[in-house]
This record gives sequence, C-alpha cells and structure tokens, in this order.
Amino acid sequence: MTAPIDPTTTSAWAELTAHKDGFAPDLRGWFAADAGRVERLSFPMADLHVDLSKNLVTDDILSSLVKLAEETGVAERYKAMLAGEHINTTEDRAVLHTALRRPADAEPSLTVDGQDIDGDVQEVLGKVSAFAERVRSGEWSGITGKRVETVVNIGIGGSDLGPVMVYEALEPYATAGISARFVSNIDPTDMGQKLKGLDPETTLFIVASKTFTTLETLTNARLARTWLWEKLSQAGVDVASDDAKSEAVAHHFVAVSTALDKVADFGIDTTNAFGFWDWVGGRYSVDSAIGLSLAITLGPDVFGDLLDGFHSVDRHVAETPLEENVPVLMGLLNVWYVNFLGAQSHAVLPYAQQLHRFPAYLQQLTMESNGKSVRWDGSPVTTETGEVFWGEPGTNGQHAFYQLIHQGTKLIPADFISVVNPAYDLKDGDQDVHSLFLANFLAQTKALAFGKTAEEVEAEGTTGALVAARTFAGNRPTTSIFAPSLTPQVLGQLIGLYEHITFTQGVIWGINSFDQWGVELGKKLALEIAPAIEGDDDALNGQDASTQALIAYYRAHRS
Repeated sequence: MTAPIDPTTTSAWAELTAHKDGFAPDLRGWFAADAGRVERLSFPMADLHVDLSKNLVTDDILSSLVKLAEETGVAERYKAMLAGEHINTTEDRAVLHTALRRPADAEPSLTVDGQDIDGDVQEVLGKVSAFAERVRSGEWSGITGKRVETVVNIGIGGSDLGPVMVYEALEPYATAGISARFVSNIDPTDMGQKLKGLDPETTLFIVASKTFTTLETLTNARLARTWLWEKLSQAGVDVASDDAKSEAVAHHFVAVSTALDKVADFGIDTTNAFGFWDWVGGRYSVDSAIGLSLAITLGPDVFGDLLDGFHSVDRHVAETPLEENVPVLMGLLNVWYVNFLGAQSHAVLPYAQQLHRFPAYLQQLTMESNGKSVRWDGSPVTTETGEVFWGEPGTNGQHAFYQLIHQGTKLIPADFISVVNPAYDLKDGDQDVHSLFLANFLAQTKALAFGKTAEEVEAEGTTGALVAARTFAGNRPTTSIFAPSLTPQVLGQLIGLYEHITFTQGVIWGINSFDQWGVELGKKLALEIAPAIEGDDDALNGQDASTQALIAYYRAHRS
C-alpha cells in the first residue's frame, strides 16, 4: 500500500498558509482592476459553462492550489483508478464506476484482476436495455396480461438516491406511459404512501440490493410482495396456492443484485436479475444496472445518453491540464475554503426545479465519501476533511436560508446551477417566466459577490440603525454553472463533475473516498436493539440507561 502524501508537508500548503495570513478578499476591487478575470476563470466542460470568477481566489492562490494537486498526486491517483488499481484500500478493491460509461468500442480494452471489464459491463447494459424494451413495448406484462404502467424501485442509499434524482430531473423524457415511484425508508409510511392508488396488475417492482440482504430493502420488498398477493386476490386473481403466488412474483418482481440464490429464494426468476460488481460503490452506481428503472421509464437511448455525459467528464479529467481541469479546480477551491478559510458547509442551489433532488444526491456522494478521520493507510488525517452539502432549488431557498448566506457569520461557498432553455417554456402575459427566474439566479450571485455598502444604502435615503441592517458585506463565494438545457448528457456531466470534485478532495486529504465503514455500527446496533423494542427484557437490560428509558416510553405509548 502506497502511503498518502501528507498535504501539510508540501511546499504548496506552506504557500497557501502564507496566502491565508492577512487574507482580505475584495471581489469588488478585483473585478474593477482586472478586466480579464471573468474570461480567465470561466471554463468549458463538455456542454457546461463554469464561471469560477466569483470565488475568493487570486491568480497566486489558484496557482498554489494547482501546485497542491500536483504535489499530492491527484492526476496519478486518477490514472490508477482508471487502470483498476485497488485504490479502495480498506476493502482491497478496484474503483471502476468510470468503466460503467466507457463506450463499447473503447480502446485500449480494460481488464482488471483477470476480468474483462468492458465485456462484463456491455453484457449487463445489453441485458438492461433488452428488458427495458420488453416492458416499454408491452411484450413483458403482468400476470393477467396487462402491460406495465408503474415501476416501483425498492432500494436505499445509492440504490434510491441516484435513480429518483435522475428520474425527477429527466421527467420530460418519460414519454412511454410508464411512471416510476421510489421506496427507500423502512418507515412503513413510505411504502404505504407509494402503494396508494396502484393497480397490482400493472405494477412492476424492482428490488435493488447488491447482496439482497439490506434490511430496509428486503423488509420493503416483503411488504410489496404481500401487497401484491392481497390486491390481486381482491381483484379476482387466484393466488391462493404457493405456485400461483410464485407465478405472480415472477411477473411483477425483478432484481438488481448479484446474490442469485437469495433472489431465487424470494421468488424472483434469476433470469430477471441484473448484476453489478463490488468495484461499484452504491453512491457511484446510478449508471449501472441500478438505473434499470430509468432505462424502463425514460428508455435505453436516454439512459445511454446519460452514460455519454458521464464519460465526457471522465475524459475531461483525464485529458485536461490541472490548471484548466474543472472538477479538479472546484475540488481545490473546496479545500481552500475548508482548510484555510474555515468553511464547514457547502450549498448547492439548482435554479432548475427538475434538479430539486440533486442536493440530496450530493449529500451521500460527498459526505459518505469524504466524511473520514483516517487516511487510506489507517493513519489519522492531518487536516479537516469533508463539508456538509445541502441546498434547495431556485427561489425556494431565497425565501428560506439565503439570509444566513448573505448576512450571517458563516462562510458558505455556494454552487448555482441553471439552464438556458427550460423544459416547460411558460409566459405570464408578456413576461417570459424563465427569464424572470434566471434574473433571480444572476442577482443572487451578484449580491453575494459584491454586496451593498453603507454608503450605497444611505444614498437610497436610509438612515440610523437601519443602515447596518441593510448593508451586505459581499465577498461570499459562488460558482455559476450553466448549460443550454437539462438533457440526459448534461445531467450525466453534472453528476460526473461532482464525482470528480469529491475524488480530488479525497486524494488531497489522503483518504479513501470509496468505503463507508461509518454506517455499519448503527446497522449492527439496530439489530441488537430491535428485540428489546419487541419485548425481549434480556435484550433491554443490555442497553444503556438512555436507550432503556426511550424503549420504555415507546412500549408505554405504542397502541
């Protein structure tokens, strides 16, 4: 195992520390004195236009950040990932989500640990596409012969956040008359609400669990199976016998899993199980068979375009010099804010309603990846790592939390994302509503960057204590990301962008961004606590005093 480079020992880190000392950002002054700042700090990446000019950096700071990427081996680590080296050190695995979107004719071919990665990926992708076409054409039908109208994806974490985010984002492409619903939470309300109004004869369930052991997913799958039998029976379909029940499951359930024995035990025909590999982390899996619900509802061609968007970013990262490499630069800016300017969170603010689940998706991608306090060799980290990602779409956030970003005491870097052409082009009289919407996007980034001085407030006639209340300090950093429209390719590019931002930060901090041991302890304890909740006094006695008291409250009030 190659030990990570301690970033704090590099000459670039020393330079950045020197830049931080006495640092006084002045976006107004920088823009006034530098007519080329915007052009110099705006970058193309596939279909995206990325403006970094309103970030709190000078050319010297940016140069030192790029030097930090060089000295910590970001480019070399990326090459190692693409080649299939086992950079997931704690699980001794390759990290090959980028292989999921390699074109079928990609050269040179990719073989890792004796496996033909390209062949494996294309085989599963072909199987996914073929099945999606069967469902979309009506060739695949429910037990009574009716075509599928609703797909219900049952998964959690990466098996839910990716598919639901992409489905919502690309809803205008769902033109085949098949809609999707997504169930993830073990709270029975989630399943109860998602099953409301569904016709069992036209519903197809996808159970997405690599190991087919995930507690939440398997519990919800069993609830869905019971619902199917009960509702079919109420509709007059004979499902009394075990054979009839099995037949119903075979027509209405498929799986995304590699545990074929467990899939078969559940009653799903293993020919309708779609696999993926241990080198695909859950939060990096939406472009694998986990996207089956998307291939069905949006179509294989749209899903293929999504993969193309991912791949264009993979190529950009591999082929573009660091000083022009958009994901690397954005990752470096995050390091600057976290490690030198004390930022603890990062807002993602899509001015595109279709991206309303994008911040939630990024929460798992970024925080599960980089929320670590040990490096990939097991040694303690030498810096702060990770940041809290959060956000809401469009003007909703303006009426909620923008006050804190504008005038609060916290430094909160923010990414603004929008498109030039909306999916639904509406007018309010003569007013183009999308133009009005984008005016808000542009106004917010301008206000955050340049603020409003006390003199400007007073010039408007405000006096006394109100002057301070109406003054905006500015120098609040933002990145603006524009695209012509929210196509499948653009969405793939946006996801890929943040994947590689996350990767960049992980390499600089020396952490393994591809494991998630922090989620395991709670899962284990939940299995130990569950019997205590159900009445096992021995299990109850084994709990701490607080947990015992909370369980006692639950028992006393459970009706």
